[in-house]
Amino acid sequence: MNDIRTADLFCRTERLVGSDAMRRLEEARVLLFGVGGVGSWCAEALIRSGIGHLTMVDPDNVDPSNINRQLPALTTTLGRPKVVVMRERLQEINPAADIVALQQRFSAENAPSFHLEEFDYVIDAIDSMADKMELILLCTQKLLSTTNYQLPTFYSSMGAARKMDPRQVRVSEFWKVDGCPLAASLRKRMRRAVRYPERKFQCVWSPERNETAQTGGTLMPVTATFGIMLASLVLQDLV
Repeated sequence: MNDIRTADLFCRTERLVGSDAMRRLEEARVLLFGVGGVGSWCAEALIRSGIGHLTMVDPDNVDPSNINRQLPALTTTLGRPKVVVMRERLQEINPAADIVALQQRFSAENAPSFHLEEFDYVIDAIDSMADKMELILLCTQKLLSTTNYQLPTFYSSMGAARKMDPRQVRVSEFWKVDGCPLAASLRKRMRRAVRYPERKFQCVWSPERNETAQTGGTLMPVTATFGIMLASLVLQDLV
């Protein structure tokens, strides 16, 4: 690997987007919450596209039930922290990338410890409804409460479970998402709490309804499409 230049790894990307865009990709700082069925594929797409700085946050270890859809889940990685497995994999893709793995859960209480002001993009691939809502509300404030710093660009994944058709995955502004039970539940929680996003933000979602599927049923082509779409939002914005 020592005789391979970083530029060689991304020469095909540079042919597409140009050298100036490649510098922006390399300099961009991305914070990703959740590296499961959606977030793990997002992380890989970002690093394979030349993102130079990625911090991943996830509290969980690899479980057998993850193998059907999650990138870090192998029979040889069971029981290991997802973020650690992902960091090892991503560093093998690009050893020069700055990749940080935090085995933590995001919550309203520990939110300041993540220093959102240090990042250009924040991506939400969290499963927990309560934590997802707190992250959305925090990342869509107009300004950080203690500074005049504008918060990073924010993208969020809505529900990818109980879906089978990746062709239906799309991107919309949060309040225009129609037919996604997770988005509807989030909006209901916000109305009850009288707490709302202060800025508009883009979501990856699908209107597909599968009434016969059991709760929590998932399929890798759908969850991976969600993750790749999230990564694409970052890449297109930078390019």
